Amino acid sequence: MRTPERSARELGTATAPHRVAVAVPPGVALFDLAIPDEVFGEVRVNGEAPYVVTAYAFGHEASVEVAGGLFLPGHGDVAGFEGSDTLVIPAGENLEEPPPAALIDAIRRAHARGARIVGLCTGAFTLAAAGLLDDQIATTHWRYADALGERYPRVSVDPAVLYTSHDRVFTSAGTAAAIDLCIEIVRRDHGGTVANELARTLVMNPHRAADQAQFVPIPVPECSDESLWPVIEWARTNLDRRIGVGDLADRAHVSVRTLIRRFDREYALTPSHWLRLERVRRAQQLLEETDLGIDEVARQSGFGTATSLRQAFAERLHTSPAAYRGAFRSRV
Repeated sequence: MRTPERSARELGTATAPHRVAVAVPPGVALFDLAIPDEVFGEVRVNGEAPYVVTAYAFGHEASVEVAGGLFLPGHGDVAGFEGSDTLVIPAGENLEEPPPAALIDAIRRAHARGARIVGLCTGAFTLAAAGLLDDQIATTHWRYADALGERYPRVSVDPAVLYTSHDRVFTSAGTAAAIDLCIEIVRRDHGGTVANELARTLVMNPHRAADQAQFVPIPVPECSDESLWPVIEWARTNLDRRIGVGDLADRAHVSVRTLIRRFDREYALTPSHWLRLERVRRAQQLLEETDLGIDEVARQSGFGTATSLRQAFAERLHTSPAAYRGAFRSRV
């Protein structure tokens, strides 16, 4: 079983911040370029900023043309880019042009050294060109999933998920999923409490699971008469009870079958899947913010027994509750 292992460099400290390098290839999407800076730049741990974000231009020595005809300045120092702790490749505008050779070489060397590599949206094409996605599951925007698989047949493309991770290599779907992935990376580095506070700062949902669908057929606003939001809020405040799908249906005054349809429509999840994710999140919060024993954490998060809690952590987080607390209890 894997346990959270965090070095000072990985986590970022006041004396050794975690360096996030953002590639700025020609034609990069402006909004996607801003995501890493907005997300990682907003993180605070004990009042300190654990990440330092720097943009590096590729294709020109001093500036690069991004989508919309704008020119942005950026560091052209390839050594500084590949020497960073996390390398982020945002979505590009022209997928027909191969990525700059200097960028591909820098990504390969950085990954071999042990850096974390993140491809946002169609940034996955650059990671695939570097060979980092060979024989691995990856994702990208659903519109370009077929093209990714055809161009790089060794990549197993899953167009349904929000993001993927394997061996320090991450890929995401479209723009909203790119934000989800960056928040997930913060969660892995600094725990749920820090990630949730970041999400509140960004006015974002604190967590969307990687295997949640990229899009839902009929978006429903939270203020609609048929919204599940009141049921969701009730469930979140009663997770210590052994509530199930039937209880959610009763609360919503609908049949279980109707509840399942509405969950699929609003959240692209089954009610039971959503409940389990919420219980894991609650257990993470208790492990980070309290000194409660594992049995009490299991009770208050609705798992009932420590064995059930451990099984859920092994399944969702690939670690144990005790190891999770050891990794993150001191980070808040």
